[in-house]
Amino acid sequence: MIADSQPSSSMEPVNRLVVLPFRKALEIAFKSIQVRFFRSLITTLSLILAVAFLSFVNVGTDVADGMLAADQPHLRQVLIQAGYDIGAEDTSVASTAKQRWIVILSLLVCVVGIVNAQLMAVTERFREIGTMKCLGALDRFVLRLFVLEAGMQGLAGGTVGALAGALFSLINSTLGFGWLALSHVSWPEVALSVIASIGVGFLLSLLGVLYPAALAARMQPVEAMRVEQ
Repeated sequence: MIADSQPSSSMEPVNRLVVLPFRKALEIAFKSIQVRFFRSLITTLSLILAVAFLSFVNVGTDVADGMLAADQPHLRQVLIQAGYDIGAEDTSVASTAKQRWIVILSLLVCVVGIVNAQLMAVTERFREIGTMKCLGALDRFVLRLFVLEAGMQGLAGGTVGALAGALFSLINSTLGFGWLALSHVSWPEVALSVIASIGVGFLLSLLGVLYPAALAARMQPVEAMRVEQ
C-alpha cells in the first residue's frame, strides 16, 4: 500500500505557483536603475526635454487664455502684438500649427530614443535575464521588471519636465507681458496642464519600453546565456 501510494502522490498536479510579490519586483527594478544610473539618466533627460517643451507650450497658452478671459481691450491688443492670432469674437487662444508640429516631433524623437535605449539595455542584460529564467522567472515577471523601470523613469522625468516647462513658461510670460499676466492666469488650468504633461511623459516611457520588454520576456534562457558568452 505504501509503495502504491508514493507514485500516485508524486503524479499529482502542482496547483500552486510561487511568484515574487509586486513589492519585490519594484525593489529589483529600482536597484536596476541605480546600477545603470547613467544610462537611465540619459533616457530620462530626453524625456524631460520633450515633456518640458510640451508643458511650456500648454502653460503659455493657459496664461494667454487668462489674459483674454479678462475681457480687457488692452490685454487683447498686447496678445495680438505678441503674435497670437486672435479674432474679435475669440474667447481662447489656440497653439499655432508650428508649435503643434514641434511638440509632436519632439515626442516622437523621445519615444524613438527610449526604444533605442531600452533595446541596448536588453542587450546588456542577456546574462541577467537568462539567469532569472533559469531560476524559474516567468515571462510576465521579466516584462513587469522592464515596465516598472520605464514607469519609474517616466514618472520622474515627466514630473521634472512638466514642472520645469511650466516654470520657464511663467517666467517667459512675465518677461513678455509683465506681472499683469500672472494676475489673470487660471491656476487650476495651469495645474491641469502640468498633470497632463506628466501623464504624457509616463505614457511615452511605457510606450517606448513595450517592444524591448516583450523581446526580453520571450528570450529563451539558453539563447541568452549563449549570446553573453
